[in-house]
Amino acid sequence: MSKTNAGNYFEDFTLGQKIVHATPRTVTEGDTALYVALTGSRFAVQSADIFAMDIGYPSAPVDDVLVFNMVFGKTVPDISLNAVANLGYANCRFIEPVFPGDTLSATSEVIGLRELSNGKAGVVYVRSVGANQTGETVLDYVRWVMVAKRDASAPAPEPNVPDLPDRVAPDQLADRLPPIQRDAYDPALAGAPDMWGNYEPGEKIDHVDGMTVEEAEHQMATRLYQNTAKVHFNAHAQADSHFGRRLMYGGHVISLARALSFNGLANAFHVAAINGGRHVAPCFAGDTVYAWSEILEREEVSQRQDVGALRVRTVAVKNADAAGFPHKAGDDTYEESVILDLDYWVMLPR
Repeated sequence: MSKTNAGNYFEDFTLGQKIVHATPRTVTEGDTALYVALTGSRFAVQSADIFAMDIGYPSAPVDDVLVFNMVFGKTVPDISLNAVANLGYANCRFIEPVFPGDTLSATSEVIGLRELSNGKAGVVYVRSVGANQTGETVLDYVRWVMVAKRDASAPAPEPNVPDLPDRVAPDQLADRLPPIQRDAYDPALAGAPDMWGNYEPGEKIDHVDGMTVEEAEHQMATRLYQNTAKVHFNAHAQADSHFGRRLMYGGHVISLARALSFNGLANAFHVAAINGGRHVAPCFAGDTVYAWSEILEREEVSQRQDVGALRVRTVAVKNADAAGFPHKAGDDTYEESVILDLDYWVMLPR
């Protein structure tokens, strides 16, 4: 048997299979600094210890989307090394805050399998859990990914598609969020005056700014997450692929969209959950990413008076500004510029 890892193919997965992923990762202040360098994220709570401590945190927490990408990256060698495409997310909850010095590990369970009609690949549904050094769950999410078959003649498993919620319920969002000292929250330092009550369902926000991503940047970001998926790194191999070049990791597109959303959602200091998401189209080095958001819901959270939740759809587009809020055409297909459609909950001070 080979001592190297060729990754799992669709026929290697079984319903109920549990996987412990390598390797544990201690998150450092260097990681957070590099993340800022690669995304430009500038939310005050994650940027400044003193700001975070004034409102109730022990120090500045690690950016929620960085935590997501680090946990996701651990799952790649076992789940999606041979992926054709990462298709979507659901029921993703950010449960415990993560701080520099915490060590993250990940496990997954296969909760669904469905072979495609062409018999060359199948969809694998997994529930992945990220935990810290004391065993506390910091992140719990479901994703589904299209994985190639090693042998197209291998028998198909019985199709089993899990029943997933359309959204995470508001009462599941803020159990472990520390009480926020609202009087100490300085909107001038945070970057905008608009708090939870200033947003209305149906409101759309053009985040205005664009960011062009270079080849080295998206690869450095993906390495930061220890994501080993072949399509992001190997120019030699990808020259013969469908696209003929390296593909930007979709999780990094999420990071860019979240960073760009600061201009309009500066006080959305915590991503509490991802209800669903779709990578609509590929993104490549040299593309310029813009984003816009729509407020879908505004909800109180567990009778808390310090914070409230906004359900937000953020749409990322490439090589076209977002002023016209590009999304779907009349036939329900996405407009050509759309690359990401993300539905998630954020917390804001009240």
